[in-house]
Amino acid sequence: MPLVNNTALIRQIVTPQQLEEFAWGLANSGLPFVWIIRPDLVRGKGAMIPEAFAADTKERSLLASWCDQERVLQHPAVGGFLTHSGWNSTIESLSGGVPMICWPFFAKQQTNCFFACTEWGVGMEIDNNVKREEVEAQVRELMKGEKGKEMREKAMKWKEESEKAIQCGGSSLTNLDSLINDMLLKGSRA
Repeated sequence: MPLVNNTALIRQIVTPQQLEEFAWGLANSGLPFVWIIRPDLVRGKGAMIPEAFAADTKERSLLASWCDQERVLQHPAVGGFLTHSGWNSTIESLSGGVPMICWPFFAKQQTNCFFACTEWGVGMEIDNNVKREEVEAQVRELMKGEKGKEMREKAMKWKEESEKAIQCGGSSLTNLDSLINDMLLKGSRA
């Protein structure tokens, strides 16, 4: 049985209707945004953005098919991140100090979403049955609401913690050094 990678699974999950609901939710929020839409994101005919959406948002949007996500999430102008809650996306968002709107599909994404929203206070979950009104409301709350402000403050604390962890004596660097030393010791005994 062949292995299925995330790209194939995502392609099977996002429908043209969900894409359109996200598009109009973003448009109706009235806020500026960057939207990365891979051509293979949508099942069937591909990622087709409504012409009226493109015209309505052209002065406040940037649409692309790829970006260096980690680099974008480190930029101070980024105020929020709509994510499927994969581990890499979650870690990149936390280390960038960026709160999230979580839309998990499967597997570990549900767990990551739970922790971001419930335990860490840096996320809001959007219903799998995507509606433009919910997207609009969550984007506005994230960017301008009181809950969004609290989430940004918590996300910035996670950013500070991640920066400490990779400094000399930090937990990540210490654990990596320990792993390397353990591996070297095991290799010298062989």
